[in-house]
Amino acid sequence: MVIGEFCECYPPHIDGVGMVVRSYAEELSKAGQTCYYIAPRSADKRYAHASESFPVIRYASVPIPNEAYSVGVPAIDLSFQRDLSTIPFDIVHAHTPFVSAIEATRIAHERNIPLIATLHSKYYDDVLQKTHSEAIAKAVVWRVVQFFNHCDEVWTVNDATAEVLRGYGYRGEIVVMQNGTNLWYPTADDAKAAEERFGLGTGNVFLFVGQQNFKKNLNSVIEAAAIYKKTNPDFKLVSVGQGPDSERLSEMTEQLHLTDNVVFTGHLADRDLLKGLYARADLFVFPSLYDTAGLVVREAAAAGTPSLLIEGSCAAEGVTDGDNGFLCKNTPEDIAACMARALETAKDVGARARETIPIPWSTIAKDVLARYEMLIERKKRYAL
Repeated sequence: MVIGEFCECYPPHIDGVGMVVRSYAEELSKAGQTCYYIAPRSADKRYAHASESFPVIRYASVPIPNEAYSVGVPAIDLSFQRDLSTIPFDIVHAHTPFVSAIEATRIAHERNIPLIATLHSKYYDDVLQKTHSEAIAKAVVWRVVQFFNHCDEVWTVNDATAEVLRGYGYRGEIVVMQNGTNLWYPTADDAKAAEERFGLGTGNVFLFVGQQNFKKNLNSVIEAAAIYKKTNPDFKLVSVGQGPDSERLSEMTEQLHLTDNVVFTGHLADRDLLKGLYARADLFVFPSLYDTAGLVVREAAAAGTPSLLIEGSCAAEGVTDGDNGFLCKNTPEDIAACMARALETAKDVGARARETIPIPWSTIAKDVLARYEMLIERKKRYAL
């Protein structure tokens, strides 16, 4: 089988969706398939000739001002178009409804092969945050739904995200295909290495991993840390990642007198060091209302670290308070209170999280492949 996985990002600028696409490409290639990762080229040349275990095709792009991402322009990239025309795709999968989706749709229609689309993100929230216009956000969501209406099958990453898509106006069938993770077995040495690298000391450690962006509710984490500090001064909050609000978040820590408690690591490419941080952390604090099925929650669980999540959020699906994670209300006060109470049972709850939350990517890949095969056969039958 020859598969095209279409995305809007590729290293060094990769987000959760890019990590999903990369995992698809890796695991499907291991399973004997030919799986292409197709995405825009970045101005950053560090990964221009990176060696991967799967084929990568990248197309021309232009940078977005004040953003890490670029906007692809595949239609004018003649070299990319030539490369694409020689690949005998059996199925294409768009992990975006935007530029890459246009290319995936064109290929699917020209060759009469299945087109799958996955909703990974809350596009209404994204557009509203950037434009502050409900009219523009609704128009973009309308366009997203129109794209999904022309796909052979539509996937979401959990039931809560399916409800988000229903709220956008999509009325077709939805298949839930969960995200996976890689099971980690961090050691005391891994935790010690992270502790020494970031000067964490021996107190409690809270961890956040993700974009340094207010849409992730990270500002509430900082405010909660200030409340927590009033009664529990010996702790570190480690925030891993980069993003548009990095400077504002750093200013918040100074204003709230948290400079000695909060560690901003910036982008962390060293996965072993990240594994050590998950292992050293007592609690993974992720009160995002934006995320659908955050990979980081699964990574934390794979390391035996429980997550603090907002009750009713998409990210909290599959988590039961006090059993395999901790749930709280969306206020800095309740987040701080939950941080305190979670420490009492964090070790046992983390062990339960490891048992119940992570699904290996190899298992997900088998389900994906079976679905791909079914769709290809169905398309062939309809073509007869």
